[in-house]
Amino acid sequence: MSIAGQKPVICIVGARPNYMKMAPILKAFANHSPAIPTLLVHTGQHYDAAMNDRLFMDLDLPHPDINLEVGSASHAVQTAEVMKRFEPVIEAHGARAVLVVGDVNSTLACALVAIKRHIPVVHVEAGLRSGDRRMPEEINRILTDQMSDILYTTERSAHDNLAREGIPAERAVFVGNVMIDSLFASRPKAVPAARLLADAGLDASRIADGYGVVTLHRPSNVDNPAVLQRLIRTLHTVSQRLPLVFALHPRTRKNIDAHGLTGLLDSPGFLVLPPQGYLEMLGLMSGARVVLTDSGGMQEETTALGVPCLTMRENTERPITIDQGTNTMVGGDAEAILRGVDAILAGGGKGGRIPEYWDGRAAERIAAHLSAWLAAHEAATPEAATA
Repeated sequence: MSIAGQKPVICIVGARPNYMKMAPILKAFANHSPAIPTLLVHTGQHYDAAMNDRLFMDLDLPHPDINLEVGSASHAVQTAEVMKRFEPVIEAHGARAVLVVGDVNSTLACALVAIKRHIPVVHVEAGLRSGDRRMPEEINRILTDQMSDILYTTERSAHDNLAREGIPAERAVFVGNVMIDSLFASRPKAVPAARLLADAGLDASRIADGYGVVTLHRPSNVDNPAVLQRLIRTLHTVSQRLPLVFALHPRTRKNIDAHGLTGLLDSPGFLVLPPQGYLEMLGLMSGARVVLTDSGGMQEETTALGVPCLTMRENTERPITIDQGTNTMVGGDAEAILRGVDAILAGGGKGGRIPEYWDGRAAERIAAHLSAWLAAHEAATPEAATA
């Protein structure tokens, strides 16, 4: 939403998880008094026309004002291409600030362009750390936070991470989790699992006594043949105890086929689906007895839903989901995964609680704080208002 005569806050999305974070922010900016003008830029880092259209509709997210159409490439090439294509947007439209979310390459690239042009950078979901610098997302998080003028955090432990990295405390503001804003707003529209399976031509009666949900996509899990084989064989064992609805990522499917594991998915315990829309995944998770995943966002979503989650990773940047929520780290260890599933089926899964400020109002807090901060910043530095 733009307002004549006012420079916008340029809001960046680049990949699917960004949409769930940006949708409530744009609504809160539009509803704030006075409204905060925005320009929504999609970098095209991840782009599937059909999936994008569905996600924008599901989240009631306006279509982007500008699409940079960067597409897939190596991390270096993609980051550079986003920077190259984003700078003319700032030149053409100006910006009161550039707001980035999450930890994808577009997050870092657009923050770099903004800071070099002396435009305030606002990072939503700041301060999260896994401690694993082999993950590209960890590098993006660290560097973006160093550049940001305002760092909006989802959990208080993030402030300790930022302090250790020398970031002044006054730049960090605890607002809660905008992902949960989207979840609470969308839950009444979630697609029930039985209907989803029936629409896909699968036997929905197979989940009548309960089911688990599986997603698997991280390179550390699916690009290493030995690790992938161990995980698929372990999930096959789980599927003999509890039917598993497996929303299969294209790269994961490709590697399963390449390494001769396809037959394991043909067993009665698996119900395999293609990648699902947001409302479909929300419906699947809401009704599940357990979610087995390597997704960061699903760790948060299952905690908000009160659904036990087993995370098949060695670390997490979302420790609050373990400390307070329903998440348990099981890594890639077959025995740990099976013990976790057995405990849940026996009624011993973590109940957890919804963390502080995961209340559906995080975006409202961001809008209120950012509006006041921008006004004060522009009053103190008049050149900022015309940059």
